[in-house]
Amino acid sequence: MVLLTKAIRKTMPKLYATEKLDNSKKKIRVKFFDPSSQWTWYAYEGEPVIDEGIEIDFRFFGYVVGHEKEFGYFSLNELKSVKNRFGLGIERDMYFDKCTLEDVLSGKVS
Repeated sequence: MVLLTKAIRKTMPKLYATEKLDNSKKKIRVKFFDPSSQWTWYAYEGEPVIDEGIEIDFRFFGYVVGHEKEFGYFSLNELKSVKNRFGLGIERDMYFDKCTLEDVLSGKVS
């Protein structure tokens, strides 16, 4: 599965682009999840990580539900490197309907 499509990349605001917006205006662009646990990553900002003119990763900022619920950075390479106890990797929710950060925080969206 492709975790980050070209279409998602096009719509993803750059890091810090939405920091002054109210949570009701921050759009979750992509949802990733571990199919064998409760871990979920909701990304609403992101941009390529460039080293000497070459893209080496893609860094997201969003809301992470895991052992704790917190805001933070996570990278595409980190997501790709995860293999759970069944040997499965992180997946992108292909049926995720874009919503706002406020929807996620209020529990309207899981």
